[in-house]
Amino acid sequence: MTPPPSNRNALRTAIACGGLALGMTGLAFASVPLYDAFCKATGYDGTPRQGPALAGSAGTTGSMVVHFDTNVASTLPWKFRAESRSVEARLGEAKTVFFQVRNTGTTPSTGVATFNVQPGLMGGYFVKIECFCFKEQTLQPGETLDVPVVFYIDPDVRKDSNTAHLSEMTLSYTYFASKNGEPVTAALATTGPTGDKRDF
Repeated sequence: MTPPPSNRNALRTAIACGGLALGMTGLAFASVPLYDAFCKATGYDGTPRQGPALAGSAGTTGSMVVHFDTNVASTLPWKFRAESRSVEARLGEAKTVFFQVRNTGTTPSTGVATFNVQPGLMGGYFVKIECFCFKEQTLQPGETLDVPVVFYIDPDVRKDSNTAHLSEMTLSYTYFASKNGEPVTAALATTGPTGDKRDF
């Protein structure tokens, strides 16, 4: 028996609404990784770009001082520092800087570093080739690990009227407890944007 037209319309409306709700839910889950990928590709909101080394930069002149800011969330019993507080980096040339992390706790723990640059306009010109922040680290009690970041500053920074005058910038890292390669939400919510500085 064929249902009356009013029931068919109601069924179509219900199916359409259910599909829309499922689509919106999927979009909500996808928006965070999509936004993260967008920021990494463009340097938006102070997020350093990721990419390969820059070819043909031997004739580039100019440099910039890069300061390093290291922090650890209060829920992670680690100490964290850069080998140097700052370095001078020639524009376009790859630079390697090592950082050291140590688990001062009594049990194994896993952490992952979040990062940004200041001023935020430099995000589009600061390019990471390799970084410890791309993956989580697990440290045993008392274990110390030396981890590198390899980066360059795009020479186009001098062609942008918003950044041409800059002579220094800051690369900031914060280690959080990690689960499945992502910062633990509770740590993010309780420590604020910078967490606690932990130096050796």
